[in-house]
Amino acid sequence: MSLDYLNDRAVNVAARLIRQANDEKRPADALLRELFRSSGDEIRRDSAEITRIVYTFYRWSQLANRKDSLPGKIRSCLRNADRFTESVEYFSRKELQNVIPHWVKKHVDVNMDWLRALQAEPRLWLRAKRDAAADLKGKLEHDSSIEPKSMPEAIAFSGKEDLYRHPDFQAGRFEIQDISSQVVGLICDPKPGETWWDTCSGEGGKLLHLSDLMQNKGLIWASDRSKRRLDVLKKRAARAKAFNIRRRAWEGGEYLPMKTQFDGILVDAPCSGVGTWGRLPHARWSTNLNDVRELAEVQKRLLRNVARSVKRGGKLVYAVCTLTREETSQVVEDFDDRFPEFELETPTVAGVESSVEDRITTIWPHALRGNGMFVAVWRRQAQE
Repeated sequence: MSLDYLNDRAVNVAARLIRQANDEKRPADALLRELFRSSGDEIRRDSAEITRIVYTFYRWSQLANRKDSLPGKIRSCLRNADRFTESVEYFSRKELQNVIPHWVKKHVDVNMDWLRALQAEPRLWLRAKRDAAADLKGKLEHDSSIEPKSMPEAIAFSGKEDLYRHPDFQAGRFEIQDISSQVVGLICDPKPGETWWDTCSGEGGKLLHLSDLMQNKGLIWASDRSKRRLDVLKKRAARAKAFNIRRRAWEGGEYLPMKTQFDGILVDAPCSGVGTWGRLPHARWSTNLNDVRELAEVQKRLLRNVARSVKRGGKLVYAVCTLTREETSQVVEDFDDRFPEFELETPTVAGVESSVEDRITTIWPHALRGNGMFVAVWRRQAQE
């Protein structure tokens, strides 16, 4: 975003929004959605620019002069973003370590590639339905240079059209889904005719991928504590023509919503979201170590509660879009100690770069130009 063409009105609107933002009660992304829903055409025309200005501020604010006015800090952040775009080596490791909270350095394996990935403009990824990828790539602007050849359904969208109004989106031929989330579905590798449970399905991004991989055959149970999210999932499933999904509210407690034994269970658990900080930079400053520790206990409890519902010989997949040791390797260690009848497998997808250590996988944001993701897979022994 060159300062030569900077829209002063967009800067002023962004500054007002940043002043209103409260990271816990009124986060920046929620305020942006509210702003564009309630504003006139003039503001909506600048929506992409305003959004980029706000997120650029949160990416670079720690390197701005604290004595500057807010509009001055915004311009400083935009200048730094331009410098970084011109050369990712412009900023030293010491400088870039300031773009994350200090507590992170003791709880994440911080490396220079990750710090740079946090400061880069995020990629928008689409997932085409089976057999639709080639046709969609002929219609949509995309960057084929970063699309893994082993993931033909992943599309790195580079256009500016409104995807939600695109006829192929309305027809359910593609979803907007980060590439690391797509990898989770491929690691699950559900087969047509199997029975799966997505325990924390949310609005159904990964669930719809599982359904597509199963060719709409078999059954997938979706559960979430939020009825609103399950209602959104119902609408998304109808648009995607995914008819093998059943929904059930569940708070995550010991009392399970069904008595089924599953071929596979996906625990896409609530987490601190550290892996999404490149896409949602304001979240860096609202997450603290207490959040991490509390969520780690939730994650351990979820795995403990669902483990006995995995069939013998079945698969249990744990996925979180975070990178803290408390929510990743330490959760795996806790589960291994409690459930010796489950054996870790190495979760990988051919052609996808990931860091595998002790049979658990970390997908760093710089590897795929997407979110950071951690995945562990266990197989319940056929005989105990």
